[in-house]
Amino acid sequence: MHTRVLQSQAGTLLVRPLRRGDVRTVLAVFERLGEESRRLRFNGAKPCLRAPELRRLAAVDAQHHALVAYLENDPRPVAIARLVRTGRSAEIAFEVADAYQQRGIGSALTAELVADARAAGITELTALVAGDNRAALALLGRTLGKLATRLEGADRWVSASIAPSAGAL
Repeated sequence: MHTRVLQSQAGTLLVRPLRRGDVRTVLAVFERLGEESRRLRFNGAKPCLRAPELRRLAAVDAQHHALVAYLENDPRPVAIARLVRTGRSAEIAFEVADAYQQRGIGSALTAELVADARAAGITELTALVAGDNRAALALLGRTLGKLATRLEGADRWVSASIAPSAGAL
């Protein structure tokens, strides 16, 4: 995977793959999330990430792929989006620092991740979303198109079929 330059309403984004085991970057984005953003992203209260969670979120291998976004003039990462693959399906998750939400960063980063999924031959994306996380549901709908949803308590499982790109494995 390579570094990419994207445009968002917030400005120019530099997007790169997360390096295997890069817990500092994962923690840097987490620390830029407020209490409500953490609740919405992690489907419940999340005041901190424990060492095993950090290691899991920083995993990069054949089943785990993550992209990190940096905004020009801000040396700290502003967003992360990740895929966890199981066969031809993958769960997608993303988080954007509070100061940069609603400025197109999540959409741009997620679209890149979806393109990576297609190139890898993934044909279905899923996500577990807090039921009241309207922003995440809207982003997924814009990025993935028609979503199938099912309630699971207060949360929603969403899924969408994606066509693999030509030449996918």
